[in-house]
Amino acid sequence: MILAAFGVVFTEWYNAHGSDTVERVRGAAAITVGYVAVDYSERDTVLREPVTDPEDRAVLLAAHADERREAVLARHRMALIGSMDVTVVLTGNRSSLRIVDIEPRVLARMPVSEGARLIAITAGGEAGTVGMAANLDRPVPRFTADGDVSYFRKKQIDLKRDEPVTLSLSFTGKKAYYEFDLLVTALADGRTEQLVVKGPDGGAFRLTGEAARYRSYYRQAPQGGWQPVSCGRPRPC
Repeated sequence: MILAAFGVVFTEWYNAHGSDTVERVRGAAAITVGYVAVDYSERDTVLREPVTDPEDRAVLLAAHADERREAVLARHRMALIGSMDVTVVLTGNRSSLRIVDIEPRVLARMPVSEGARLIAITAGGEAGTVGMAANLDRPVPRFTADGDVSYFRKKQIDLKRDEPVTLSLSFTGKKAYYEFDLLVTALADGRTEQLVVKGPDGGAFRLTGEAARYRSYYRQAPQGGWQPVSCGRPRPC
């Protein structure tokens, strides 16, 4: 009888708290990053340095070199111009937790990129609205909603175990080139934990203001790859 009663008590405790204790002992984070994506569709991008290496240039121009091209673009620190939309999916890893803050952390701030502009094929249309926005030009960037009010002063995000939340995040930056990540602060079991969200390639997110001129220009080819073009006054792209 005593053993049976102990078993019932243990089962109730484990169902309520035990799985959380096991995850903490294992060192598992309170939140899991399930998905990160940057929307590059129909958007011009800029490389911080021009592509001068012959092998890299051949990969950039090739019609079918997607994985190698992504590596070349990452090495040249490709960035969107002026604004970017990011989708992040986070999943709870505790029986109950609350996301109390998400902070855009600027890791590097330099003059705007002007190495090479990659001109995308566009079909027109407006970008969709997003839930939270952050201006990286501010001295202390923060997410806002409904004007200039800090999002997390008014709201928090509650999650259960295995419950996902999709965050639609918007960033603007016109005065400089920025590399940044996201610092998520969550409250679980009476203590705070922090998690860093990086870009899809495992590095920093990148955003740059627009330059007056670029050292080189490329236009996206319908069959794939990027082709060099002549741009600028009196022939803008």
